[in-house]
Amino acid sequence: MAMSLQALRSRFEPVLRRGFHFYWRFARGMTLGVRAVVLDADNRVFLVKHSYVAGWHLPGGGVEVGETFRDALTRELAEEGRIELLQEPALHGIFLNRHISRRDHVAVYLVMHFRQDRLPEPNREIAACGFFAVGALPADTTQGTRLRISEVLEGSAPIATWR
Repeated sequence: MAMSLQALRSRFEPVLRRGFHFYWRFARGMTLGVRAVVLDADNRVFLVKHSYVAGWHLPGGGVEVGETFRDALTRELAEEGRIELLQEPALHGIFLNRHISRRDHVAVYLVMHFRQDRLPEPNREIAACGFFAVGALPADTTQGTRLRISEVLEGSAPIATWR
């Protein structure tokens, strides 16, 4: 009986995540990432579903050695959503992501001025993406993603950890 892609992902995701972070522990003293709360003119938020981890997430990824947060954000938005920044994004906060490791920090930006010529086609990294009304987020949107969106839209003080 063939195992579904979702079952394979669920089974191997924790092992892969630990493996990557074991490597990063020695390759980098601390891991840094960027994510964006991208809101369109209708106040819908852009989310991505990765092929290698469960749930819907804010677009973003790792900051490479020698790369600024802004450069990483620009690169990740282009790769994951064909989104081009038209104005400087606003920093929402920097968060400790203990779910990944004690060394992982994520800078979250608010992006409201952008251009997107079209949604990207699914690829090996991004299984799906799109804009969603805040009241109708996909059921498997992660808790951390929901919290960041809520903080931005409600103007509440950011909680320092990703959750």
